[in-house]
Amino acid sequence: MFKKIPHTYVIVFAIVVLSAILTWIIPGGEFERTTVNVNGTDREVIVQGSYQQIESQGQSWEIFSSFFKGFVDKADIIMFILVIGGAFWIMNASKSIDVGIYSFLKFTQKLEKNKTIRKIGVNNIILTLIMLVFSAFGATFGMSEETIAFVIIFVPMSIKMGYDSIVGVCICFVAAGLGFAGALLNPFTIGIAQGLSNLPLFSGIEYRLFCWVVINVIGFAFILRYAAKIRKNPQASLVYTDDEYWRKHNDTDMEELEFYTPKSAWVTYFILLITMVVFSYHYPQSTLKVGNSEMTTYVLPFVTILFALLGLLSLLKSVHFYILNLLLFTIIYLIVGVMGYGWYIMEIATLFFAMGIFSGIAFNNTANEITKLFLEGSRDILSAAMIVGLAGGILIVLEEGNIIDSILYYISQSMNDFGKMASVSIMYLIQNIINVIIPSGSAKAALTMPMMSQFSDLIGVSRQATVMAFQFGDGFTNMITPTSGVLIGVLGVAKIPYDKWVKWIGGFMVILLLLGLLLLIPTVTMELNGF
Repeated sequence: MFKKIPHTYVIVFAIVVLSAILTWIIPGGEFERTTVNVNGTDREVIVQGSYQQIESQGQSWEIFSSFFKGFVDKADIIMFILVIGGAFWIMNASKSIDVGIYSFLKFTQKLEKNKTIRKIGVNNIILTLIMLVFSAFGATFGMSEETIAFVIIFVPMSIKMGYDSIVGVCICFVAAGLGFAGALLNPFTIGIAQGLSNLPLFSGIEYRLFCWVVINVIGFAFILRYAAKIRKNPQASLVYTDDEYWRKHNDTDMEELEFYTPKSAWVTYFILLITMVVFSYHYPQSTLKVGNSEMTTYVLPFVTILFALLGLLSLLKSVHFYILNLLLFTIIYLIVGVMGYGWYIMEIATLFFAMGIFSGIAFNNTANEITKLFLEGSRDILSAAMIVGLAGGILIVLEEGNIIDSILYYISQSMNDFGKMASVSIMYLIQNIINVIIPSGSAKAALTMPMMSQFSDLIGVSRQATVMAFQFGDGFTNMITPTSGVLIGVLGVAKIPYDKWVKWIGGFMVILLLLGLLLLIPTVTMELNGF
């Protein structure tokens, strides 16, 4: 008898139940914690040798309340997903994204007339350039949650190009994940880990740059190879039937589309332009931070002038191109806000919400129509938000069962009595295991690095090597762990079932994990700058 693969909700809830069972098996325990200042920010870290057993709190009926608590704990990501869904639904109603994808594909067809580009493959060049940008973002300022918004853009684009939703997720989320693992200047992982290890901030960057390049080359090659396979035979995709949703929602006939510019679009243009001018006056200079480097420049005035020119040109063409222009500048302000003003989920969600509202007004929708569209979009993406809350329940159960510190303690003891290379390999394994339980890079660095760095001193291994083990262990498994609210959110938005994602990325994950292990070998066997 044929058995259906469990629904994503069923899989995640089963992990919640398994976590509850572990609270009855693993003894309770806790470390003492102290607060230290790391690169100007207070971090709570474990006190070395302070572990003690405490009474465990076996979880039973709490598995049901964990859903509610997980929803509260992940409220920022959940709200972000709902706002993004509503905002893009308003934009999609104007068919502007369809117009943008159609225009983009026409442009790529023109590029194919060049013999050199045709030989390499214009699609390969486009996918590689997009992935390179997101990998750079992941490596420099830790782009992660932000990729949820881009999934709505790149998944339909990928399907229009003859690929599937997995490729759409890969070119933004997975590419950012590869960069995150490379962690050139990521202040949230490398910055904290090196600070807690008393290493110069972003030292050893030469070898990390080499690792980032190697990770990207192998990662991009794997994705491009898969993309070529799907373009040749779309039905070979694991998510071919799931992608019917995107094919159905992106079947606009461009010949029947009317191109025009209503007066309301001009109104939004002048409102936004005046607003940008005011902000440029009050904030003429912005300090953009990339790793340990800073650059102060007149970025907001420059962006305002750019918007004035491109906005005018797009309005003269049609409202569809003007709305695409709004999307472009939303992304530009996202980058400036993150790098210059420390924006996070709330500010980014607010930015996209404003984009959705102004898109609706520009398209001459009434207030009621905009509200209806926003609610439809939020409703359409609700399942993605719900699964994030359910996945958050896994951590709630482990924390309330008092076993997270116990797990950390027992696996750290496994490093005793091994040689240098074996010890670094075990550190790497431990960081991967802990990442499944605690997907937050900054939290994991604060928990593990004080202990790991001191252990590396005892066995004669460079603290920099320990940081690299943390870096790789923190990066790769983010793309598969069900406790990651970002991953679950991305898959929910892309309409990819978790079990199919695991089936696809499983082999890729093995390659990346082995690659991380190989890249750790020189940190022990070679003299590297900063190590």
